Amino acid sequence: MKSENMGKDTEAKNEQPADFSTEIMSVMEMEQSPDNSPAANSQEETVQDTEIPDTETLKTSDPENSFPADFDKFWRVVETNPQDFTGWVYLLQFVEQENNLPAARKAFDSFFTHYPYCYGYWKKYADLEKRHSNMKQSDEVYRRGLQAIPLSVDLWIHYINFLKETLDFSDVETIGTIRGTYEHAVLAAGTDFRSDKLWEMYINWENEEGNLRAVTTIFDRILGIPTQLYSHHFQRFKDHVQNNLPRDILTTEQFIQLRREIASTANNHNGEDELPENNQPSGIEDITDPAKLITEIENMRHRIIEIHQEIFNHNEHEVSKRWTFEEGIKRPYFHVKPLEKTQLKNWKEYLDFEIENGTHERVVVLFERCVISCALYEEFWIKYAKYMENHSIEGVRHVYSRACTIHLSKKPMVHLLWAAFEEQQGNINEARRILKIFEENVSGLAMIRLRRVSLERRHGNMEEAEHLLQEAVKNSKSNYEASFFAVKLARHLFKIQKNLPKARKVLLEAIDRDRDNPKLYLNLLEIEYSGDLKQNEE
Repeated sequence: MKSENMGKDTEAKNEQPADFSTEIMSVMEMEQSPDNSPAANSQEETVQDTEIPDTETLKTSDPENSFPADFDKFWRVVETNPQDFTGWVYLLQFVEQENNLPAARKAFDSFFTHYPYCYGYWKKYADLEKRHSNMKQSDEVYRRGLQAIPLSVDLWIHYINFLKETLDFSDVETIGTIRGTYEHAVLAAGTDFRSDKLWEMYINWENEEGNLRAVTTIFDRILGIPTQLYSHHFQRFKDHVQNNLPRDILTTEQFIQLRREIASTANNHNGEDELPENNQPSGIEDITDPAKLITEIENMRHRIIEIHQEIFNHNEHEVSKRWTFEEGIKRPYFHVKPLEKTQLKNWKEYLDFEIENGTHERVVVLFERCVISCALYEEFWIKYAKYMENHSIEGVRHVYSRACTIHLSKKPMVHLLWAAFEEQQGNINEARRILKIFEENVSGLAMIRLRRVSLERRHGNMEEAEHLLQEAVKNSKSNYEASFFAVKLARHLFKIQKNLPKARKVLLEAIDRDRDNPKLYLNLLEIEYSGDLKQNEE
């Protein structure tokens, strides 16, 4: 076996994964849910279908009059101001203490529509369902959490432990279910720099199951991924090789190829001519001499480690390039408190480095890690969307949608960029919808109304543009605001629709309302002067 052949599966899986960007987006949208593996499909007691329910799925039919007496007091706070994170914390603490399941469901379900990245609260919610012996509901909560935050190593670990505690091990499908969940976990979160505990759990579990070949396959994958404990994994791999026979840790094909390589190398070292191809050792002969058998085993072990040493060395180099950036990440989890400037600078520089030097897979994973920690910062969502423009149109849309509908519902710039993106793609009605909904949610921003007007102008809808400006004048909350939009309306009527009388009327009406505003007089003077010039030219 040639050295490049040994570990070729590793290179295929780690250096050139099968369109990982599609995979990670699928996992984020949970098109593949943890119970989607063939073995898991029979787990009907725990999971009856593979589609993860939406955030609003778990609704209770219990009447609200059964809620605790003080529930309304806490609920009104967050209902009035959903951005009051402290209010949510008090509400969730209250429903946990009261142990009232209907009230808890309402509180947690509503909380996660605003703060889905709080993985610890998904665990609390799942535990609450479990305490009430609602194992199916607890499972659904976990899977909803993993849909919202698939890169959460901790949440995957909690979910896997939950499955181990609650599944029936007399069921022949249970082992496959757990293995399938581990696979989904490492697909979604296994390239995170701090995913070592998840990989360690997977390796230990396969060891306990006596599946040594699977352990080798897992090591093949993790040894090519830059993680915090990369050196520890390699030491464990060497122990795995030294403590087990090669035939037990390699596939049959790998074992035969390796024996042939060892035998061929031995012949060359002994000065023997290379055998004709049809006389090459088959790799399946039994060795009866104990001394030769021991020598062969040791040679095979040495060769296995030697081949993986090359993978390790390359990975160590990749880790060293990222170590300083990783050490600079002090808060990898979500919180509403602002990040320090040094933290924001570190994320920006790390992303720039990965975009320039890393694979698309690693860039996407780093962006996903970043927007967990920096979920409330527009600049990182915008940077993510701009990066995805060269890779996936749907990916761009998915990034903007998550940013605007969940994390940054009141931030104008990301909404404006999303609308511009949809317009660029020819989705004019979607661009209209985005701007209209944002304006309804955040009133008083002139730039949004003007962007809506510009959108209509670009697509020849002059009457709608005029209507939007008239509406803005009518609904203004102050004379200053009304005058501002009146000027915009007058200029639109005069310059775009070539209607001087109508433009004049708008400005005169505005002057009646706001006589001390010099801009109104200046604009009236300008259009009258321009109108006279045009008449003279004619």
